[in-house]
Amino acid sequence: MNLWESFRLAVGSILLYPTRAALTMLGIIIGVAAVISLLALGRGVENSVASQFEGLGADILTVRANMPMRGFSSASTPLTLKNLQALADGVTTPSVSGVAAEYQVRATAVDGYNSTSVTVRGVTPNYFTLNEWSLTAGSAFTQSDSDSQAQIAVLGVTVVEDLYGSADYDAVGESLLINDLAFTVVGILAEQTATGPNDPNDAIIVPLLTAQARLGNARVAGEGYQVSSILAKVSDTALLDAAQSEIEAYLLSAHGIADPDQADFTVTQASATAETRTEVLGIVTLFLSGIAAISLLVGGIGVMNIMLVSVSERTREIGLRKAVGARAGDILVQFMIESLLLSMLGGALGVAAGMAIAAIGSQLISATAVLSPEIIVLAVGVSLFIGVFFGVYPANRAARMNPIQALRFE
Repeated sequence: MNLWESFRLAVGSILLYPTRAALTMLGIIIGVAAVISLLALGRGVENSVASQFEGLGADILTVRANMPMRGFSSASTPLTLKNLQALADGVTTPSVSGVAAEYQVRATAVDGYNSTSVTVRGVTPNYFTLNEWSLTAGSAFTQSDSDSQAQIAVLGVTVVEDLYGSADYDAVGESLLINDLAFTVVGILAEQTATGPNDPNDAIIVPLLTAQARLGNARVAGEGYQVSSILAKVSDTALLDAAQSEIEAYLLSAHGIADPDQADFTVTQASATAETRTEVLGIVTLFLSGIAAISLLVGGIGVMNIMLVSVSERTREIGLRKAVGARAGDILVQFMIESLLLSMLGGALGVAAGMAIAAIGSQLISATAVLSPEIIVLAVGVSLFIGVFFGVYPANRAARMNPIQALRFE
C-alpha cells in the first residue's frame, strides 16, 4: 500500500467521526493559541516598556535616597537642596550639564464639590526642560515663583478630568484648594507617557519651595530643604558612567559613608531601569507560556487516548486488512498519519486563534503584539512533535496486532 492510500484512509477515518476529531484537537488548539498569544503580547509589552523609558531621556540620571541597614538600626541622610547646589556647581560633577530636583507630597485637591487625592510634585523650573515636558495651555513657573513660594500649580490631564469632568477642560485661571491652601492654576501639562508610580498625568506640579515649605515638612537642620529626587543631565550619553561615578563619590563623602555597599542613596540610568524591567517581563512571559504549554501536553495525551480508542474500535478492520496483505508498516504509517493530521490541523487552528487573541489583547493593553515567525514555527513544530510522540504507541499497537485474533474480536 502506497503513502497516498494511507493518507486517504487516515482522512476518511477522521471525517467519519468529526466531533471526536474536533474534541481531540481542542487541547492542542488551546495550548498553541495560549503560547502564541502570550509570547506575542509579552514581547509587545517589553518593547513598549523599552520605548517608554527611552522617552524619559537616555541622558538623564536619577538620584534617590534609600534606607540602608547599619548594624541593627536603619539610618539615612536625605537628599537636600545643598546637595543639589553642589551637583550644579560644575566642579563637583564636571560631567553633569544640568540638574533639577523634585519633592513629592500626598495631598487632597478640591474644586467646588469635586475632590481628588493626588501626588503634588514640587519641582525646580528647569524640571520641565530636562524631562522635555510641554504644556497645552498656560505656562510653567519661574525661579522667582519658587523663591517667593507662590501658590500656583500646573495640572496633569488626569487631575483636570477628575476635578473638572473632562481632560480637555481649560482650567487655566481656576482656583482650587490643596490641603486647604488656595492655589491658582497657571498651566495644563500635555499628556505624558506613564512609567510606573510617578505618573505626571495624575499629579499637580507646583514650585519646589512651595511644596517644601507650605505643603510638607521638608526642612533639614543645616541643609536647607529635603528633596525626593534629583535629576542630573549629561551633554553626551558617553558621559553617563562618569557622571554616575562623580555623583556617587560626592554623596558618599557628603553623607560620611566609607563603604559604598552602605550607601543611603541610589543613582540609576533610565536605560538600566528599562533593561531590568524588560528582563523581568521576559521571565514572566516565559513562565506564563510554560504554564500554557502544559495544555499542549494535555492535548497530546488526548490525541493518544483517542487513537487508542480508534485502534480498539477498528480491530476487525485492522485484522481484515492484514489478512488481505497489508503489512505492519502500512498499518503503522496509516495511524501515524492520522495522528499527525489531527495535531497539524489543531496546530494551524491554534495559530489562527492565537493571532486573533493577540490582536484583541494588544488593543486592551495598548501595546502592539509582536508575532515573529519563529513563534509560529515553534508552535507548529511542537504540535507536530506531539502528533509523532503521542501517536507512536497507538500506531505501533495497531501494527503489532495479530490478524487472526483481530478477526475474532467482537
